[in-house]
Amino acid sequence: MALHITMRQLQVFESVARHLSFTRAAEELHLTQPAVSMQVKQLESMVDIALFEQLGKKVHLTEAGRTMVKHSRKMMAQLNEIEKDINGLRGVDGGQLKICIASTVNYFATRLLSRFCDVYKSVGISLDVINREELIKRLEANQPDLVLMGQPPEELDVVAKAFMENPLIIIANPQHKLCGKKNIPLSAMANEVFVMREPGSGTRTAMKRVFRQYEVEPKFGVQLSSNETVKQSVEAGLGLAVVSAHTVDLELNAGRLVSLEVEHFPIMRKWFVAYRRGKKLSATAQIFLDFVLSEGGIQQESHNRSKATK
Repeated sequence: MALHITMRQLQVFESVARHLSFTRAAEELHLTQPAVSMQVKQLESMVDIALFEQLGKKVHLTEAGRTMVKHSRKMMAQLNEIEKDINGLRGVDGGQLKICIASTVNYFATRLLSRFCDVYKSVGISLDVINREELIKRLEANQPDLVLMGQPPEELDVVAKAFMENPLIIIANPQHKLCGKKNIPLSAMANEVFVMREPGSGTRTAMKRVFRQYEVEPKFGVQLSSNETVKQSVEAGLGLAVVSAHTVDLELNAGRLVSLEVEHFPIMRKWFVAYRRGKKLSATAQIFLDFVLSEGGIQQESHNRSKATK
């Protein structure tokens, strides 16, 4: 049986399979949900077997669907390799970049990209700003050329190079009782309420690790999915928060938020530029990687995450 499957059908199918949601796939691909459903139905009709099943409100892959995911990702990876090879022959001026960045990195990544585009004016850049959970899914599917993120994922086989310091600080409303105090003991945080990022957030993980290490148990209040809403909530007096210092420059300078001088803070972390190990970087991606590392200006630190060595 000859299968006349299109790459668009595979792209739509892979997105639905990754999200297990037709709605989120439609948002990612900038399509309507009926258009996504139609592409999947056409694919199922072509292979003459169901690829998804819906139990209640949840979408699940069938065994055939799991097989299709494996092969569709291989085929899309090969198509990306063709694109990279052709771009390499054309040179950097004709290249394309697919970059995913963690939402926290967005505060300085746009300036970084602006400087890059000033030098390489003809490079086309596709940029997605997403949370850590979605970024790791995209990295696992080998979709972006490069990602800019916090701590590299332990569960994936990646090459990650540190390019910038990322200090995590505790912020408060300027009227908070601890503002202006020096050398605040970490134990004092047990009496405070903290506004939190969503589960899976690198900032949330780092914060909890420090509190757990020193046996401090603060109260966790509102849980939010973006840095902007975290900052707004702290400014409104809903609690304290741990954030990257890079995300609050404007608010600290304007006096809308303050950084508390708390024992064991700031937590010193790094930003990384990462890609799947073994990935063949295009000439454009390699030049962007070198550009990020040179702009970051810190001593290089490479992390090779290999599942085989764990």
